[in-house]
Amino acid sequence: MEKNSILVVDDEKNIRLTVSQSLEALEIPVYTAVNGEEALIKLHEGGFGIVFLDLKMPGMDGMDVLRQINKRWPKIRVIIITAHGTIESAVEAMKLGAVDFIQKPFTPVEIRNLAKQVLAREELNEENANDYYALIELAKRYISDRNFKTARDTVKKAISFDPAMPEAYNLLGALHEITEESDEAIKFYRAALDIEPTFKPAMVNLERITSWYKLGKIDFGAARQPLEKPGDDPNEK
Repeated sequence: MEKNSILVVDDEKNIRLTVSQSLEALEIPVYTAVNGEEALIKLHEGGFGIVFLDLKMPGMDGMDVLRQINKRWPKIRVIIITAHGTIESAVEAMKLGAVDFIQKPFTPVEIRNLAKQVLAREELNEENANDYYALIELAKRYISDRNFKTARDTVKKAISFDPAMPEAYNLLGALHEITEESDEAIKFYRAALDIEPTFKPAMVNLERITSWYKLGKIDFGAARQPLEKPGDDPNEK
């Protein structure tokens, strides 16, 4: 097993194939697992940097796998695959370091962009994160490390760079939601919407946290500028 390989865990063959093929251009070894039990066997072999993980699987589900990754391999970055954009255990998943989500159906470009973003995030630190968006990404890395206090301090530093952007306020709201401070979370989601009323991540988060059922993922917001645009790859279908 080569270091920093990618593992795709999903009980649907078409999803495993789509994700694997989408990542070929990154020239990183990609392995697959059909269920949670097989995923743990392969994770024990070592060498993985990223796991694309479906939460809804027969037998051992994705949350159980996520708990094991958090306990045994805390440096592995997990990207959650979700079918309908609703995750009943959203806050628990975030507490376990799940920062990135991708919803079915997705495109190869979306898969690659997300993998690139996660990999680039690992290169950030307090010395080289010297602009607003770099600080936002660094904060997400701290969340993956479950270092929520440092993540919050980093987001506040981003606000000092540019207080007129919504991403940082939305991310602060998410951090307060992770630590079960709902009133503070709502305040910051609304602050993001005061700045940009159509900012979708904050809209989604506010609607979810104020609903009766509170279903859905916590939306941290994606990078404003995509790493790759549809059509950039001449082999893209």
